[in-house]
Amino acid sequence: MFAGKTYWIVGASEGLGRALAVELAQAGAMVIASARNAARLDELCAETANITALPCDVTDTDAVARAAARASGADALIYCAGAYDPVSATNWAADSVIKMAEVNYLGALRVLGVALPNLLARKHGHIVLIGSLAGFRGLPGAIGYGSSKAALMHLAENLRADLAGNAIKVQCINPGFIETRLTAKNAFSMPQIMTAQTAAKQAIKAMEKGRFSTSFPAPFSWLFTFGRFLPLRIFQGFFQTKP
Repeated sequence: MFAGKTYWIVGASEGLGRALAVELAQAGAMVIASARNAARLDELCAETANITALPCDVTDTDAVARAAARASGADALIYCAGAYDPVSATNWAADSVIKMAEVNYLGALRVLGVALPNLLARKHGHIVLIGSLAGFRGLPGAIGYGSSKAALMHLAENLRADLAGNAIKVQCINPGFIETRLTAKNAFSMPQIMTAQTAAKQAIKAMEKGRFSTSFPAPFSWLFTFGRFLPLRIFQGFFQTKP
C-alpha cells in the first residue's frame, strides 16, 4: 500500500509525526517531512532513508504555499502538526489558546488550501488528519486544544462528504495520550498512555484498513466514542476532579 508512494507529513519533527515518517519510510514510501524545527528534520533524515526535509511553519501562509509547491507531487498528505498547553477557563492563557487554534486547526486549513488542488488535479490521493480523543466532547482543562481538535475532526467529515467520488480517500485518526514533550506538561494521570512508536503503528494499521474514523487505544477510546451519546453532565463527570 505504501511502497512507491510519496507522503507529505506536516508535523514530522516530534512525537507521532516523526514516528509515522519512520514507519512509512521503512515500508517503502518516500516521505516529505515538514515542521518548523529544521534541525530536528535534518536529524530525522540522517537517521532514516527515504525521508526529505521540507521546513515549514503552518502559521505562515507564505511559507505553507512555498512548501506545498515543493511537495506538489505527493500522493498523500498527513496533517499532524500540534500545539498543546493545559489551559482552563478559570486560568485563561490567551497566547496559548490562540497558538493551539493556529497550529492544530488553522494550519490545516492553510495546508489543505494549497495541497488539495494538487490532489484534485491528479485525480487521486489520500488525506489523513490526526485528531484526538479530546476532540469528541468538552473536557476540563482543554480550552484551546479540545476545541481545535474538534474543529479538525469536523473538517475531516466535511472533506469526506465533498470529495466523495473524486478518488481522494479521507481519514481521521484520533489517538489518546502519547508520550511526547507536550503531554509531559500534564500533571494528571493519563490512562493507557502510548509511546509515539506504538501510536504510529496503530495509525498505520488504520490507514491500511481504510475506515474513515479510527480511535485508539481501546478500551479507553470507547469512553469517548460511546460517550458522545451520554448526557454531557454524566460524560464530564468521569473527568471532574473530586475536592
